[in-house]
Amino acid sequence: MGVGPQSAAETNAAAGLVIGSIVSVQCGAALATTLFDEVGPAGAVLLRSALGGLVLLAVARTGPRALRGPGLRDIVLFGITLAGMNLCFYGSLEHLSLGVAVTLEFVGPLGVAVFGSRRARDLLWALLAALGILLLSDGAGSEGIDAIGAALALTAGGFWAVYIFQAARVGRTHPGLGGLALAMAISAVLVAPFGIAQGGADLLAPAVLAAGLAIGLLSSAIPYALELEALRRLPNAVFSVLLSLEPAVAALVGAIALSQGLDLAEAVAIGLVVIASVGALRSAATPARD
Repeated sequence: MGVGPQSAAETNAAAGLVIGSIVSVQCGAALATTLFDEVGPAGAVLLRSALGGLVLLAVARTGPRALRGPGLRDIVLFGITLAGMNLCFYGSLEHLSLGVAVTLEFVGPLGVAVFGSRRARDLLWALLAALGILLLSDGAGSEGIDAIGAALALTAGGFWAVYIFQAARVGRTHPGLGGLALAMAISAVLVAPFGIAQGGADLLAPAVLAAGLAIGLLSSAIPYALELEALRRLPNAVFSVLLSLEPAVAALVGAIALSQGLDLAEAVAIGLVVIASVGALRSAATPARD
């Protein structure tokens, strides 16, 4: 399911939302790794979900009474998807570098792009992005890839694919940010037992709460809101190809914030995914032929 053809200006605006989301979520992920020693990956996910959800609930001005009607099922599934995706992804970051984890996780959006498009051009961009992902994985994998981390990242990728469809459905059936805010609240409740078990009393430390609020804003409230709006303007397959920028941005953030250097293969991979994203952007602005 998707939306109709968009004007070039509308497509550019939607692409800008996706890019803003990517940069925000990767900066938040880098910051989250600094909390692993204090509260563990699950504790970081709990802080991200709970505090980011509170911000969205305040902005959306919605409450539990909105959990009614035919859209309830989509909101609940969206919340379950968010919980599974974030728990698995943050768990993978305990074993893998940020660039490798996001590279493996990207199999989800890439699958949506490949199987969800009816245009030969979009398939070409998806395959080009896949080549970039493989190069990035090979370059980053020279240090060895942990099997548990890889399994968690790939599972997170599966949840990411479901996230794309659920975000699109919730965005269409629930105007504004109300549906997203409620899904975030459900996600926080589901994550709570794992987060409390790992983080304990350290979750309430002022410094941890401050970092958690920043992570909630950068990794959840801001990017999810941006992506929800983008999915109202772009077909799911094109949105997924634009997400091919995510591993490249993750590698750059890892290099800058976490001192993870880039080699030539990774630089080439970044160029490939950028080309794929630009191609998908131009394709989205052109009506498809039946």
